[in-house]
Amino acid sequence: MAFMAVLESDLRALSAEARRRYPAVKDGAEHAILKLRSLSSPSEIVHNDDILRIFLMACEVRTVKLSVIGLSCLQKLITHDAVAPSALKEILSTLKNHAEMTDESVQLKTLQTILVVFQSHLHPENEENTAQALGICLRLLESNRSSDSVRNTAAATFRQAVALIFDHVVCAESLPTSKFGSGGQISRTGTVTSDVSRGINRSESLENEYVAGGPSLMRETVTNAGKLGLCLLEDLTALAAGGSAIWLRVSSLQRTFVLDILEFILSNYVAVFRTLVPYEQVLRYQICSVLMTSIRTNAEPEGEAGEPSFRRMVLRSVAHIIRLYSSSLITECEVFLSMLVKVIFLDLPLWHRILVLEILRGFCVEARTLRVLFQNFDMHPKNTNVVEGMVKALARVVSSVQVLDASEESLAAVAGMFSSKAKGVEWSLDNDASNAAVLVASEAHSITLAVEGLLGVVFTVATLTDEAVEVGELESPRCENDPPAKCTGKTAALCISMVDSLWLTILDALSLILSRSQGEAIVLEILKGYQAFTQACGVLCAVEPLNSFLASLCKFTINFPNEMEKRSALQSPGSKRPEPLVDQRENIVLTPKNVQALRTLFNIAHRLHNMLGPSWVLVLETLAALDRAIHSPHATTQEVSTAVPKLMRESSGQYSDFNILSSLNSQLFESSALMHLSAVKSLLSALHQLSDQSLAAASSAFGPASSQKLGSISFSVERMISILVNNLHRVQSLWDQVVGHFLELADSSNQHLRTIGLDALDQSICAVLGSDGFQDNIPTGTHGRSQEMGTRLAELRALECSVISPLRVLYFSTQNIDVRAGSLKILLHVLERHGEKLLHSWPNILEMLRSVADVSEKDLVTLGFQSLRVIMNDGLSTIPANYLHVCIDVTGAYSAQKTELNISLTAVGLLWTVTDFIAKGLIQEPEEKEAGVHSIPKQKDGEKAEEQALGISNNVNDQASLTNMVDYDKLLFSVFSLLQKLGADDRPEVRNSAVRTLFQSLGSHGQKLSKIMWEDCLSNYVFPALDRASHMAATSSKDEWQGKELGTRDGKAVHMLIHHSRNTVQKQWDETLVLVLGGIARILRSFFPFLRCLTNFWSCWESLLLFVKKSTLNGSKEVALAAINCLQTTVLSHSPKGNLPMPYLNSVLDVFEFVLQKSPNYTGNAAGKVKQEVVHGLGELYVQAHRMFDESMYTQLLAIIDLAVKQAIITTDNFETEFGHVPPVLRTVLEILPLLRPTEQISSMWLILLREFLLYLPRSNSPLQNEEDESEHTSSSDHLPDAHMKVKDDMPNGTASISPTKVEAPSLSSVSTSSLTAGIPSYLFAEKLVPVLVDLFLQAPEIEKHIIFPELIQSLGRCMMTRRDNPDGALWRLAVERFNDILVDDIKRLTVNGGPTESIGKPARTRIWKEVADVYEIFLIGYCGRALPSNSLSSVALRADESLEMTILNVLGDEILKSSIDAPLNILQRLVFTLDRCASRTCSLPIETVELMPSHCSRFSLTCLQKLFTLSSYCKETDDWNLARSEVSKISIMTLMDRCQYILNRFLVDEVELGDRPLPRARLEEIIFVLQELARLIIHSDTAVVLPLQSYLKTGLAEENQDKRPHLLVLFPSFCELVTSREPRVRELVQVLLRLITRELALEKVSLTS
Repeated sequence: MAFMAVLESDLRALSAEARRRYPAVKDGAEHAILKLRSLSSPSEIVHNDDILRIFLMACEVRTVKLSVIGLSCLQKLITHDAVAPSALKEILSTLKNHAEMTDESVQLKTLQTILVVFQSHLHPENEENTAQALGICLRLLESNRSSDSVRNTAAATFRQAVALIFDHVVCAESLPTSKFGSGGQISRTGTVTSDVSRGINRSESLENEYVAGGPSLMRETVTNAGKLGLCLLEDLTALAAGGSAIWLRVSSLQRTFVLDILEFILSNYVAVFRTLVPYEQVLRYQICSVLMTSIRTNAEPEGEAGEPSFRRMVLRSVAHIIRLYSSSLITECEVFLSMLVKVIFLDLPLWHRILVLEILRGFCVEARTLRVLFQNFDMHPKNTNVVEGMVKALARVVSSVQVLDASEESLAAVAGMFSSKAKGVEWSLDNDASNAAVLVASEAHSITLAVEGLLGVVFTVATLTDEAVEVGELESPRCENDPPAKCTGKTAALCISMVDSLWLTILDALSLILSRSQGEAIVLEILKGYQAFTQACGVLCAVEPLNSFLASLCKFTINFPNEMEKRSALQSPGSKRPEPLVDQRENIVLTPKNVQALRTLFNIAHRLHNMLGPSWVLVLETLAALDRAIHSPHATTQEVSTAVPKLMRESSGQYSDFNILSSLNSQLFESSALMHLSAVKSLLSALHQLSDQSLAAASSAFGPASSQKLGSISFSVERMISILVNNLHRVQSLWDQVVGHFLELADSSNQHLRTIGLDALDQSICAVLGSDGFQDNIPTGTHGRSQEMGTRLAELRALECSVISPLRVLYFSTQNIDVRAGSLKILLHVLERHGEKLLHSWPNILEMLRSVADVSEKDLVTLGFQSLRVIMNDGLSTIPANYLHVCIDVTGAYSAQKTELNISLTAVGLLWTVTDFIAKGLIQEPEEKEAGVHSIPKQKDGEKAEEQALGISNNVNDQASLTNMVDYDKLLFSVFSLLQKLGADDRPEVRNSAVRTLFQSLGSHGQKLSKIMWEDCLSNYVFPALDRASHMAATSSKDEWQGKELGTRDGKAVHMLIHHSRNTVQKQWDETLVLVLGGIARILRSFFPFLRCLTNFWSCWESLLLFVKKSTLNGSKEVALAAINCLQTTVLSHSPKGNLPMPYLNSVLDVFEFVLQKSPNYTGNAAGKVKQEVVHGLGELYVQAHRMFDESMYTQLLAIIDLAVKQAIITTDNFETEFGHVPPVLRTVLEILPLLRPTEQISSMWLILLREFLLYLPRSNSPLQNEEDESEHTSSSDHLPDAHMKVKDDMPNGTASISPTKVEAPSLSSVSTSSLTAGIPSYLFAEKLVPVLVDLFLQAPEIEKHIIFPELIQSLGRCMMTRRDNPDGALWRLAVERFNDILVDDIKRLTVNGGPTESIGKPARTRIWKEVADVYEIFLIGYCGRALPSNSLSSVALRADESLEMTILNVLGDEILKSSIDAPLNILQRLVFTLDRCASRTCSLPIETVELMPSHCSRFSLTCLQKLFTLSSYCKETDDWNLARSEVSKISIMTLMDRCQYILNRFLVDEVELGDRPLPRARLEEIIFVLQELARLIIHSDTAVVLPLQSYLKTGLAEENQDKRPHLLVLFPSFCELVTSREPRVRELVQVLLRLITRELALEKVSLTS
């Protein structure tokens, strides 16, 4: 074991130390080592004393080293229980001897060994050993030779030995073993509340331990251990009294030390004194006697008794006796307490009083101690009221601050001490503080202790009150039941008694120190005391202390400078505090004290809201003042009010305190939901009382005082609303009390109060209706709960009616416009926010709104209508079904009222909303569904309506329950009836809106109407509306209206400007009529397939057609256009889908024809617009219904359009000349003409269509030409199949068709068009018509295209020939371009198809080429390359014209003549000769004339000459040689040779004639061009055959030469003549040609040698 090894090591050390001087010790040590090795455990050492003896022998030597080793080893042996108890006496003797040694280390080892003895199993059991051990410690303690460390160690050892002795007593007597601290003194740092908490915990643990572990009766007999402890206690008491200790054999000892030991024993071994009678006797008769003697201050104490440490120990001991033994030592404690209280008032040193105050403070902050003292003394009639005396003494110390010379410094020091304690540090003075500062600090310390003591009492009362609540003696302020009238229970009675006896003293002292203090910590601590005591008073139902503390607290909430005296004069007799009056013009500064006081007030109110009752008035007055201060612009807090710029204050959050206080203010009333119902009513009554007081005062006050009173009223009202909002779960019990006051304010004569009342009523009603439980709490369940559900429904019905009824009462009970308007505004807000929750109050609401419609005040009508809008827009689905008809009637009343036009218009719109809602409830019967609107196919313009017609609304199931109660058909017809009546209103805006709404309703919801309903609508509402509007438009006044008079200027009336289209009543009715027609058009567009199945629809249709005819003849332009559009829309919507029968289509065509036939009877802009609309409608009609047209109908269509064109040409011949515009009707014709393409079924109509419009192009005036054209047309038509000439009679479409007998196809040309066109002085219409006709021609079928081709060529040729008469015009240009287009298109078709189709005869193609050749011949020769007169063409236009000429030449030379065309040979010759004639212009003119020819003319001639060269040439890489190309080349080469021969000869002649004069530039350019082209020209072998050369030349040409130029041989003689020309360039070119001829003849290789 480790112990044995250590012991052996110590023996070796001992042997080594004693080796020289003490051989006996050495031998003994070695012997002990040997002996030790034979032992195995410490228990064996106990039975062998050799080991112990060697250590005792070492100690007897009394040398320091050996003694230290010996004592150390003794301690180890004792600690390990290796010493027999019998050896204790010898050990103590050894220790006593060593205590007399002067070496400090030996003395310390001795003390350690004594302590080890007491802690081990050798603990002395007899008096002698115990006394001897304790005596050693005391002698070392009192010895003058002992060092400080030895004395301190001896004192500590003695204290521990005493504790071990008494622990042995407790164990031997079977007493509780727990200790409760040695000092018993509560810390001087920290807050009073924490001290109270610690005191409570310690007291509770002490009491619980004693009660749980100690005996119930005291014992007189004690054990031996008890006797030892008793002897020790008696000796200590004797020593404390200044005597000697007989048992301990000590003559004297420091009394302070002895008192400390006694205090330790008294505080830690309470069970010993409470259980063992001998100990209790010593305490009562000896210890108390000593303490009483020591505490007396009759004479000046001498020696140690006068020292502060001795006084402190005496007082601490007294405090422990009072704290722990007051229940058993009643008389002694009463004496002690009386003496302590007297000490405070004696003229003693300040430190002495402070010590006493510390003791009293300790009593106050310990709840158990104070409770025991109060129960044993103050509540006992025979004893002194010691607690009351203590409190008064403490209060007297606090009040002494008023008489101190340095009170302010003392208060500042007090605040500093509280601040330090709050931070957890001890407050201290500076080291160099003066005596005055020390005095001030001492006084402040005494005051601090007194204040803390008072606060301790306060918190103790609060703690005991909470304890009474916890054990059930008192009801908690938060309990759900109303508090009882009386308090029962011991603790509760104790608390009440304490409050009654102490509250006034505490209040005076705390209010004094609070009023004089400014430190944050002390203010917070005192306010905590206020809060705790006030709450306790509330729980205890102590009304007077409660009100007094509340009144005192309220004094510290808000500062009112220089007004205290005035308020005291106004203070009521029963009030504890004056009413706070805040003048908003004063600068109100809230100090931190004010803010904390307000927070404390809020805490109290939150805690005691169920207990305050009538005391609420005090709180509310303060809160009202706070509210006014918060909203005052001059109020601020102290932190930001001193030397801080305003800008910085605003940016640094100066109102944070205000925000917090405002939040607390609001939270207080929000927490009313947790109050008892009676408490809420008390709070409301207090608010009502505050408001009534302020209302009465406000009526007699003026200025700032009146504003303050109004502020209090506003505060009361706002808080009432807050309470109501937070108590919605029990609003039934509070509603009348709250709303009654609001109605009083709303009926006040003061405008501001009326506003407050109305706003409050608004907020209250909306809050109740907006609560979750208003309608959601309806019980649901089985039939067994039907009674509960009925009761709940009855409660909700009563609540709803009671909530809404104040509005009706307020409206009908007053004639004040403002009040009525206010009630209507509230109703509006209610409906906007919570209208969907209303069920039972609709009769009152609708009655109120209906009466508003009849008043003359515009503002009231507007407000009433706003509520109606909310109902109709958002609330129809929630209104009970039996009130819907009332809603419709009310809406009709607002529509018909005359006060405000806009309201009438908007009300009409609401009727549309009603129809939308009603339509959702319409449920058709099964048979109506089968034959109803669901058979309507989808429409192009009504897809949405058709989609709705495919099924029933999704909301049908939701409305099924209402359907059983509501006749939706009747409701819908009632709306239609209202709209029909409004359609006859004298205000055009209203009737127009009604008409729109009527037809919008039918159009949107017609799919849900049955056949019977539709028949009623058509016969009773739709067409009667048309008849009425038509009648009113025809019979109304045509007098112009100046407009509404707006005012006067310079004495003359100023009228509103009215547009000329609406300045008469008739024009306004025309507008209504247009709307009716638009509505009918919409209905027909959406529901025509369904409506035509109705029995009365055909008659309605005929009446509509008749109206259209009349309107176009007699009505205004807009009416006529609307009527035509009505028919047109119907046809266009249903024709593409085959839903329009032929009779309806033919009837529309007949109407359009009738309109145009009658149009010459009236003229003007209106007639033009009508014609334009008709023509446009015909085009769209054909586009949509082209499948329904047969040849007869198509012929009728063309006849109608032809009639429109002729009328436009006849009536507008001067229009074009003046303005240069195509008439609108003709523009419309041009727009629709591309749309009139005949279908495949009527392809023969292409000829009629194109020929009809070709007549409007310029025509030849020669009758011979016309006859020739006609004959040619007839001859060419003979080759067409007969099938294309047939005209079909009808077209199968599933409906009866009308025989085409009205208009025959041949009749279209019966009217001479030539006479019409001859009267047109310009070609504007033709210019627009040419591109359209050509485009149509290109789209025509192949056969019809070839039939009309020659005619089109002729017409375009005539247009091209207008260049001579109108070179500036665009017609000839357009004709040239389109002429080129159709020829290029034809060439491409021939190329693609490999020639004409088999159905096209050769004569027809020949006639086409003849016309083409004629046009080229006439236009190129007669109109191109000429110097035509023009005064307006710019150089740009001239260049464009020249480019156009070149284009037509390119088309002829490059596209036509180079292609594989089917033109006859004579046509080809004519085309080539045409080019030759154009090319001969420069060379054929006399030399004098050539100089005058414009440059473009020579360029045109050269271009034609170039085309001849091109046609004659051949390029193997690029030319596609064919038969037509070969023929053209042969014709071209011969023509070209003749032309070149002529040009060359003409040049020679001109050169001779001119002599030295130069040739004209054009002539010179021509000869050079010819020579150059001849050199470049290469011809095909087939072309060379036709050249006029000898046969030997043709066959003798060099066969290897691929570039054949035999044409040069033809012109060889002319070249020879040109060799002598004066022009160098000519000679050079001739030399080139001659070389080419040499090469052609293969002569360049011939030489003389060969």
